[in-house]
Amino acid sequence: MDENELAVVVVDGALAVHKALGPGLLESVYVAALAIELTERRLNHEREVAIHARYRDRPLGIAYRADLIVEQKLLIEVKAVDAIHDAHVAQTLSYLRLTGLRLGLLINFSAPLIKHGVKRVVNNL
Repeated sequence: MDENELAVVVVDGALAVHKALGPGLLESVYVAALAIELTERRLNHEREVAIHARYRDRPLGIAYRADLIVEQKLLIEVKAVDAIHDAHVAQTLSYLRLTGLRLGLLINFSAPLIKHGVKRVVNNL
């Protein structure tokens, strides 16, 4: 599957999680539930993946931990906030650049409808 096909499956899983749990929980709960959905859909994924940064070819250490990376192609950033802001999008784009991945999904589980809580973030796709 390519990134876009994976994104469709992940959004479907996010919809199932949102339908079952609703808004109002911690991000960590949604990450754990979404990981279960990905397992049920037989997608390889990793949680809390360390992302390292470099400056002038020197390591800076761990800059971030990705909530989920699916099939080593798709980065998932989970939020449980009132609204997605430009800073969240910029943060997700930075994670994509650091990992070399081309597509990320920023998913806000606090949105009343999950379709309004999903934002695609693209890095040279």
